[in-house]
Amino acid sequence: MESSQPTKVTVQAVIQAPVEKVWRYWTEPAHITKWNQASEEWHAPRAENDLRVGGKFLTRMEAKDGSMGFDFGGVYDVVSRHEAIGYTMEDGRRVDITFVDQGNETKVIETFDAESSNPVEFQQAGWQAIMDNFKAYTEQN
Repeated sequence: MESSQPTKVTVQAVIQAPVEKVWRYWTEPAHITKWNQASEEWHAPRAENDLRVGGKFLTRMEAKDGSMGFDFGGVYDVVSRHEAIGYTMEDGRRVDITFVDQGNETKVIETFDAESSNPVEFQQAGWQAIMDNFKAYTEQN
């Protein structure tokens, strides 16, 4: 019996904002819809978030030209305010996010299980682009 462990991929950023603001912007739907896309051609018109262990979240991601879209969602396994979030995506992959309070800045580290249909580098670039959008949005608002 062969068991293959998923490849873990990590993206991160240091946001020039205190952890309370970073947590709020990461978790509140009104903010999620402003930063959760990998490129200018995409947007997140809707987000729902029940931030508790066992709670579900869903973000609708769509191409701005209407050519495609998908729901990104999962169930929370870990919610430790201002410190950590862990969830399982609908396809069973895991994501763990750590918020490191560094005073007037916060380091956000996100590790996810790669999926098998796209190159790992492609996935890392997409998730890092979203992280970079989060950083820019949080620092500018």
